[in-house]
Amino acid sequence: MPGIARTIIWRNSAIIYLEKALNYVREDSPQNAQKIVAKINVALLKAAINPAHYTIDKFRKNNNGSFRVLFIHHCRISFFFDESQILIVRVRHSKQKPLNF
Repeated sequence: MPGIARTIIWRNSAIIYLEKALNYVREDSPQNAQKIVAKINVALLKAAINPAHYTIDKFRKNNNGSFRVLFIHHCRISFFFDESQILIVRVRHSKQKPLNF
């Protein structure tokens, strides 16, 4: 339902991958790493209000539409949503071979 803010929850594996990616960017440019974090936060806040705005995750098996994906600076962020929460399931670089899950 659009307009209802959901709680955002991260899986540990998604946090670990994002931290590794941010550390890599941070080596060359701490400012760019901060910009990426800010853009991810904005996108997730939008998703918490209206997750249907984002594309259905085509790599999720048996997806009934509740798994969506957003892209920020070559990061593919896959999330599940229901009435009360957004669960960040996976973060991967968009150039990596996609995994069906």
